Amino acid sequence: MTFKKINAWFHLWLGLASGIVVFVLGITGCILVFEQEIKSMTSPWLHAEKPDGGKYLPPSVLVNSLQKQVPGKEIESIWYHGEGRTAHLNMHESDSTAYVNPYTAEVVALVDHEDIFHFFKDGHYYLWFPKEIGHYVTGWGTLIFFLLLISGLILWWPKRWNKKGRDQSFKIRWRAKFKRVNYDLHNVLGFYSIILALIFAFTALMMSFTWFNNGVYWMAGGKNKPRLEAVSDTTTNIRSNVMVQVDKAWHKGIHEIAEHNPLEILMHFPEKASEAIYVCTDMFNGTWRDVYLDQYTLRELPASNKRVRDEDLASWIRRYNYGLHVGLVGGLPVKIIYFLASLICASLPVTGFYIWWGKKKKSAKKTKPRVI
Repeated sequence: MTFKKINAWFHLWLGLASGIVVFVLGITGCILVFEQEIKSMTSPWLHAEKPDGGKYLPPSVLVNSLQKQVPGKEIESIWYHGEGRTAHLNMHESDSTAYVNPYTAEVVALVDHEDIFHFFKDGHYYLWFPKEIGHYVTGWGTLIFFLLLISGLILWWPKRWNKKGRDQSFKIRWRAKFKRVNYDLHNVLGFYSIILALIFAFTALMMSFTWFNNGVYWMAGGKNKPRLEAVSDTTTNIRSNVMVQVDKAWHKGIHEIAEHNPLEILMHFPEKASEAIYVCTDMFNGTWRDVYLDQYTLRELPASNKRVRDEDLASWIRRYNYGLHVGLVGGLPVKIIYFLASLICASLPVTGFYIWWGKKKKSAKKTKPRVI
C-alpha cells in the first residue's frame, strides 16, 4: 500500500470518528465568537449611564448597595467593565449575577448567570457531557482534527502545478454537478481555512491537555518554575477591615498597576485571613495580568504575573493562547474572519461524509451481482 493510500485511509476513518465533535465545536464556535457583541445588543443591564461629573465608585460602595437589596448574601468578587458599562458582582451560592451602575451604585438587574451562551459553552467545552467525560471527548476530538488537517493538506496538494491542477485545487466549480461542488467545498474551502483551523486546534489543545501545554512551553524555551502560593502575612495587621483594604487595592490596581484599560478591573475578595486580594487587570487583546496583593500591606506578592512585555517567548505563548483561540487579537474584522473559518470547519465533516457515502454507494453498485 502506497503512502498516498495510507494517508487517504487515515484521513477517512479519523474523519468519521471525529466528525460529530468537529461539527459541534465549529457551530458553537461560530456563535461564541460574537458572544460579547450579541450580549451588548440584547442585554440592556450591561450598560450604565454616566451622570454629569460622575466618577467610578469603589467596591465597598457597590457592595453595600447590593447587600441592602439582597441581605445575607456573601459577595465574592466584582468586575468593572469600563466606561459606560455596569459592574457585575458575584454572590456566594447564588444562581444570579448582580449588575450595578458603578457611578451611582444603583442595582440595575439581578440576572441568572446560566444564559443561552452557557448552553453553547457547555457544548463547545464538553459536548454537553458531564465535565469529567466531555473534557476528554472534545480534547481528543480536537487532536484528531489537528492530524486530519495535516493529512488533508497532503491529499489536497496538486499532482501538477499547471493550470488544470491549480483550478482543481483553488477554485470551486459552481456549475458542476452537486457531487463535484460538494467535493470542491471540502477540498478548496478546507485549504483556504487551514491556517486558522490549525490555530483553532493548536490553541484548543493548549487548553485541553497539560502535557501538550507543558510540551509547547518546553519547546519554546520555558523552564519549569515552582508554583508559588499567594498568601498574606497574618502577623502584620490581622485586624484590618477587609473592604477598606479592597478599596485601597482597587485604587492601586487602577492608578499604579494597570497599563491597558485601567477602568476594566476584576477583583476577588479574600475569604480567609491568609488569602490575598486578587486583582485582574491589563485586559487587552485577550490577555490579562493576575496580581495578588497582601491584604494587610497591599504588597504585590511573588505569585503575581509579570507584564506581558516582560515575559519570555514561552510564557508569552501561554498568555496569548486564549486571545488567539477566540479572535480577540484584532477587533471585529478578525472576529468575522474567525466566524467564517469556524463555519468552514463545521462544514468539513458534512461534506467529507457525503464524499465517503457517494463512494460507498458507487462501490456497492459495482459489486452488485448480475441476474442472468
